[in-house]
Amino acid sequence: MSKPVIAVTGKNGQLGYEIKAISAQFSDFDFVFTGRDELDLYTPETIDNFFDKHKPDFFINCAAYTAVDKAETDIETAMAVNATSVGLIAKHCHEINCPLITISTDYVFDGQGTKPYTIDYITNPINHYGYTKLLGEEIALQNNPQTIVIRTSWVYSEHGNNFVKTMLRLMAEKHALSIVGDQIGSPTYAKNLATAILTIIQQINDKKVEPEYGIFHYSDKGIISWFQFAKEIKAYKKIAVKVSSITTENYPTPAKRPAYSVLDSSRMKAVYGIESLDWKESLHSCLDKL
Repeated sequence: MSKPVIAVTGKNGQLGYEIKAISAQFSDFDFVFTGRDELDLYTPETIDNFFDKHKPDFFINCAAYTAVDKAETDIETAMAVNATSVGLIAKHCHEINCPLITISTDYVFDGQGTKPYTIDYITNPINHYGYTKLLGEEIALQNNPQTIVIRTSWVYSEHGNNFVKTMLRLMAEKHALSIVGDQIGSPTYAKNLATAILTIIQQINDKKVEPEYGIFHYSDKGIISWFQFAKEIKAYKKIAVKVSSITTENYPTPAKRPAYSVLDSSRMKAVYGIESLDWKESLHSCLDKL
């Protein structure tokens, strides 16, 4: 009897890479990992072709347009990748009764909150990237009732471009760094998120839970600023660099960033029994590999 097939987009991104790295631990499944060469979210016909060829049993969409500042001007591409194509994937999934897990972001919120955002907290993105991701959530849920949207925040790993790797590079090059201290959130190690996603699919496949769809939040445990994040990287790696805190006002960017980005992950634990892991231990684990 053939194994269920899990299709994963964005194989070269942080999350897709981590799912591939741990996929051998989920031996009940066959995996199809795809990048832009086979499935390009900016070219809808490649999505049609992919589904015709593979007909997956589960679909994980890790692909996204993530250049937050560039999205302010490259509006058409961000919309096509983060919204239109996600809706098309969801439609195809619905036609073959395939559950979809697609990844979203804390940037769907405006950053005006003062306590961790629950899944039903009002969305109000303040940049175009956040707007396209929110639209992608809405279209996916409309087009396939068996959709799980996972909002996450501050993702990093050993692979790809992220805050941790940027800090290590800058700390090696400079004597002093100024890091924003008034934006608050929770870092998420991509490996932890990858494990959570495959654990959900395993549980649904094994019928160990009554599957619930809709919106979930997942980030590592802990609430810090980017400045505190940088300080921990410096301390753990014992790098002799001065790290100072500055305000968002002193570090202007084309796209506005939410000041408060903490997500409440309690639904993930209640439904699928998945606990968030400590941000500091997760960071140390990543730094050890780097």
